Amino acid sequence: MAERLAVEELKRLAKEIRLTSLEMISRGNASHIGTVFSCVETLACLYGGVLRVRPDEPDWSGRDRFVMSKGHGAAGLYATLALRGFFPRERLKEFYVDGGSLYGHVTHKGVPGIDVSTGALGHGLALAVGLAAGAGRLSEVWRVFALLSDGECDEGSTWEAALLAPAWKLSNLTAILDYSKIQSLGRVDEVVPLEPFADKWRAFGWDTREVDGHDVGGLLECLDPEGRQPVGGRPRCIIAHTIKGKGVSFMEDDLLWHYRIPKGEEYERARAELEGPA
Repeated sequence: MAERLAVEELKRLAKEIRLTSLEMISRGNASHIGTVFSCVETLACLYGGVLRVRPDEPDWSGRDRFVMSKGHGAAGLYATLALRGFFPRERLKEFYVDGGSLYGHVTHKGVPGIDVSTGALGHGLALAVGLAAGAGRLSEVWRVFALLSDGECDEGSTWEAALLAPAWKLSNLTAILDYSKIQSLGRVDEVVPLEPFADKWRAFGWDTREVDGHDVGGLLECLDPEGRQPVGGRPRCIIAHTIKGKGVSFMEDDLLWHYRIPKGEEYERARAELEGPA
């Protein structure tokens, strides 16, 4: 089983994920650095303190499953997996380059530690529901975690899956909503407002909690490493309030960094900020 890290170690892992992702995205002329940076603490907590996984045995049948529904945040997931020992860090140089095996949206093909390919938004929660239901039908005890963007909650398929999970009493399922309040073309409340967001999930039958998505201690408490199941067989929803581009002052809460590539002086400024004191 992967070693569980203490809170301070998780914070250091988050910092390393940001630095590694910055380098990958700049080298590959890729997008979505803001998307990656908003969910770094979630990825660090999952892979450093919550998921029951074995990096040296990625296909272990008893592993917890993770679905990165916001597949455009691929660089962050690849970086996390490499830093946690699922594959050599040198392989990260293949991200988003011709002939490389680490695609710009999450791929499971030949990538240890990834169970499903994602990127067409709105499908990840349904995949997670299927995996969680499959565990029950096979009398297995694995848990399933899905990380969604707020923008994909504009998709009807997300809400179909959200209706089904409580009906099937999938208490082994946790949905994490990366609620940065910015999606691809504007602020969420200007495109398709989601509020009252938490109340919607509660009304659908989910055990719903809200947390600062950059507070490692708070995230750990909500994600519950011990695996205590919600009362009444309900799935769990964690609404993580985050900041797009978190960690770099000129990227934070700025729609520009949904697509902009950090190059030149901007890359150097971002790296200098991330290398500074936590």
